[in-house]
Amino acid sequence: MTQRTVVSWNAMISAYSNWGQLNESLTLVHAMHRNSVRLNETTFSTILSVCAKLQSPIDGKQVHCLVLKSGCEGFKFVGSALLYFYANCFEIEQAKRVFDLLCEENELLWSLMLVGYVQCDLMSDALVFFNRMPIRDVVAWTTLISGYSKRESGCEKALELFLLMREEGEVAPNEFTLDCVLRAYGRVGAVDQGKVVHGMVIRYGLEFEHLIGGALIGFYCSCNVMGDAKRVYDKLVNPCLNASNMLIEGLFVMGEVNEAEMIFNGLVERNPVTYNVMIKGYAVSGRADDSERVFLEMPQRTIDSSNAMISVYSRNGEIGKALELFEQTKGERNPVTWNSIISGHIQSAQHEEALKLYMSMCRLSVGQTRSTFSALFHACSCLGSLQQGQLLHAHVAKTPFVSNVFVGTALLDMYCKCGSITDAHKSFMEIYSPNVAAWTALILGYAHYGLCSEALLLFEHMLDQRVDPNAATFVGVLSACIRGGLVNEGMKYFSSMEKHYGVTPTLEHYACVVDLLGRSGHLQEAEVLVKEMPIEADKVVWGALLNACWFWMEMEMGERVAKKILNLDPKNISAYVIMSNIYAGLGRWLEKMTMRRILRGSEVKKDPGCSWIELNNRVHVFSVEDRTHPYCDLIYSTLEHLTANVNCSIQFV
Repeated sequence: MTQRTVVSWNAMISAYSNWGQLNESLTLVHAMHRNSVRLNETTFSTILSVCAKLQSPIDGKQVHCLVLKSGCEGFKFVGSALLYFYANCFEIEQAKRVFDLLCEENELLWSLMLVGYVQCDLMSDALVFFNRMPIRDVVAWTTLISGYSKRESGCEKALELFLLMREEGEVAPNEFTLDCVLRAYGRVGAVDQGKVVHGMVIRYGLEFEHLIGGALIGFYCSCNVMGDAKRVYDKLVNPCLNASNMLIEGLFVMGEVNEAEMIFNGLVERNPVTYNVMIKGYAVSGRADDSERVFLEMPQRTIDSSNAMISVYSRNGEIGKALELFEQTKGERNPVTWNSIISGHIQSAQHEEALKLYMSMCRLSVGQTRSTFSALFHACSCLGSLQQGQLLHAHVAKTPFVSNVFVGTALLDMYCKCGSITDAHKSFMEIYSPNVAAWTALILGYAHYGLCSEALLLFEHMLDQRVDPNAATFVGVLSACIRGGLVNEGMKYFSSMEKHYGVTPTLEHYACVVDLLGRSGHLQEAEVLVKEMPIEADKVVWGALLNACWFWMEMEMGERVAKKILNLDPKNISAYVIMSNIYAGLGRWLEKMTMRRILRGSEVKKDPGCSWIELNNRVHVFSVEDRTHPYCDLIYSTLEHLTANVNCSIQFV
């Protein structure tokens, strides 16, 4: 073109933007400005949207300067694009300044500002802003509901807002609102309330919309109501792949593998997600070979497929195959790929290798996720490596995950297991909105270290925060009562489990109560409890009672209990050892020798104990007559030298 007007430039900039060639669009604006062509409101609104999508704050701020010089900020679409740009770049304070400056002349900014708060996960600010809005249309309601529904613990608030929306009657929900609400009901497992929303969907004539159809199937699958999920699916005309994938996944979860295979085989079209669902489904069903077959049959493998298969190999104990596939993904790996192989090494008890992989991640500047740190803190727990855990804590402190509930729970669990209960408590205090797992981990930590009062006080504080306890929580509470000898309190908590909290006692809980009664001398009550249990006692429950018999030297009951244990597990060495100790303590030497003779004649051997020391961020493990350490000759010679010096000192004295 011999002459280019601003319209010509805008047409080209807009075209590149619409086709997703954002950098080219930005380059054109630079050329336009260099050629002294005056940018107008259309140019500004388009290029600010491009900067927002690119999340390029430097370019966007330069454009903002040009907007201020030109005086175009008063145009509605320019002001909206400015706010959208800052919100999309997570510069919410700048977005708020734009809003405060232009909101009186531009009503479009209200909805955009609300979206900005939600995008930045500032839901408290979003709610306050929402209540200030002069007009709250269906988009505003849906934005807020959607924001809460995507939060880990926000579904209840999302559903509360939906009920408020219905009560106030300002606007009717649309398909996007109902989609969010159905997914939220699915996450909390509220079948009856979700069915009411299904009725609303039918009333509004949205039942056959692909978006709603998929949401309904997802809701029923989440609530394990597969009959209704299949009925919704069968009514859909040409169901979309998203709906098919969700149903296949739900069928696998319920163990209906043949049904899932039928739907998969009947699909005319499949996408990588379909194959990934089958790979994971077969793996969960214990059919790793079928997972591998589907993976190899894929016409086009994606990195997500490789990630899924690495996880399958790892869970199946085939870490060699997982590593081979990991090497094949070089050049396209993402954080999930690294997390999968790290988790695979941890599942194979190769914890040090997992930590080395993390160091490789850091060297290659691969971004970490919450799963990265959760897995690695677990590896440090298994190693008993406090130094490595502290180094990782220093890394996570520089990331947004420091207050994440999953990372925080893994961190405090690591500190508990590595012997630093003070650091565990500090880590708990850093967690934003701790869930039942976080509370339980700290309660178990306090109980393990004999801080019984602190553990029970923490439990009461947890109830005050309206966090419902689960089965693991009560194991921690009962363990604290055992350590503190608090029989009455322990029995009170045990009796309240099912009555007040709907937690059915398991064998682990019964073992705790038997241990509690036995240690405090209530042996008869403990034996009666074991006999009257609604579930058959296992060797752990009987073992707790046998330990109590040893503590109180109760021979007759000990003999009965040992017989029960040996009937369940004839090779149980601890029963023989404990009875031998009871006989020795009571001077019954003939019976003791009989127990020892049985032990010597059996093929059963006691697992050797071990000790370990951490030096220069590495854990060194030692057991009796162990010669596997690379420096074992030097260690033994040093030990002999020390022993000789000690003996000389004793003789001299």
